[in-house]
Amino acid sequence: MIDAILINPCLFKKQINIWKSIDSIFPSLGLVYVAAYVREKGFNVKIIDAPALRISVESFEDYLKKYYGHEQPRYVGFTAVTPSVKNSYAMAKIIKKVFPETKIVFGGVHPTVLPEEVINQNEIDIVVKGEGEITFYEILKGHDLINIDGLVYQKDGEIIHNPPRKRIQNLDELPFPAYDLLPMDEYYPAKGSYEKLPAISMLTSRGCPGRCTFCNKTIGEQMVFRSAESLIKEIKILIKDYGIKQIMFYDDTFTVFKENVRKFCQILLEEKINISWCCFSRVDYVDLDLLKLMKQSGCHQIMYGIESGDQRVLDSINKNISLDLAREMVKLTKLAKIDVRGAFMIGNPIETKETVLKTLDFAIELDPEIAIFNITTPYPGTQMFDEAKNKDLILTYDWDDYDLSKPIMKLENLTQEEILGLYRYCFKKFYLRPKYILMRMKRLLTKPSEIGLVTEGLKAVFSFFRS
Repeated sequence: MIDAILINPCLFKKQINIWKSIDSIFPSLGLVYVAAYVREKGFNVKIIDAPALRISVESFEDYLKKYYGHEQPRYVGFTAVTPSVKNSYAMAKIIKKVFPETKIVFGGVHPTVLPEEVINQNEIDIVVKGEGEITFYEILKGHDLINIDGLVYQKDGEIIHNPPRKRIQNLDELPFPAYDLLPMDEYYPAKGSYEKLPAISMLTSRGCPGRCTFCNKTIGEQMVFRSAESLIKEIKILIKDYGIKQIMFYDDTFTVFKENVRKFCQILLEEKINISWCCFSRVDYVDLDLLKLMKQSGCHQIMYGIESGDQRVLDSINKNISLDLAREMVKLTKLAKIDVRGAFMIGNPIETKETVLKTLDFAIELDPEIAIFNITTPYPGTQMFDEAKNKDLILTYDWDDYDLSKPIMKLENLTQEEILGLYRYCFKKFYLRPKYILMRMKRLLTKPSEIGLVTEGLKAVFSFFRS
């Protein structure tokens, strides 16, 4: 018997969303860590990665019957983020139809911040809050639910909230993600974000040092990180077993623990490990010496959350950076010959047309190789969501709309139509500049190997313009 099937649900992207054009598919690493942990404890676990396998809600029942029809699992676990949670609910209904005796467990960001919404779905038996490895193991082990920290469940019509699960302090003790349970040939990064293929995502830490109002703190304030030696060992496995040539580090802020990053880079250089990599960071957690070392060891791109070109807006979302610092660190990143991917937000609570245009002007001034403009989205579990909800400013609670491409909050100074218009205008104004186009053409002359990367990225943007 299969002890558990863990499911990463399908994620529908609306046509207006530029992410539909840029596209990328990577595994849910949280889910794959849970799979590795419980398997190490002796349980038989499988993974269904619906986005990678192109499984829709409509085709899910046929897929289950074809591949698991005679192997009813004891448990099915779903990971759920806000934009995909409705698909998760729909897939849970199908699970109960095909396997009526199977217990369904939900975990991830959305169930952690809105556990009562989730547990009130008829098909869902248990909600896991926070980190899931130990909690899910204790569920499979058969512990009485009342004795398992980090659970929410119903008993006699009452919703029970158990004490929170204590954070895992030593990430090196966790087994590496169960890559062998994944369709590894089906993953690929966003256009314009990589140098080499095949690519895969990795995590080096849990948590973020920022206190931005638009980010949630579902696992608490504390940050923990993996050792450089652990990262190197995992990368060697990925190279040897799967031919991986590119790592996408998906930590919120990869460079928080600078000494660990330096050690990681030094080992890559000393052992002559040929891997290309990129990461996310903040402009207040890098310096020139670190950037140069990162470049030498294979880093080709960093994404910085710049968010706004107006200092008052930055302060209002508690970004805790200055425009001058952003200018300096983007300049130093380019000096180190690392590409910059800048992320900007449109539609913050005090936004006006003038502040949005200042953000666009700032993006053009910084001139990153890639600029992403997202519509500010107050996700459940964030300070921004709580404040907007308390002021009755939330326009919709349809979680499908929380995909960074649609206005979710009422703003005092901008209508929904104005925000959508500025959203498209920023992309067009940034990418159709003669200077930007000439820069890209010149780059192709000096680095012809990037022709695929550059043309794919530009095609994605133009496709978005035409939608």
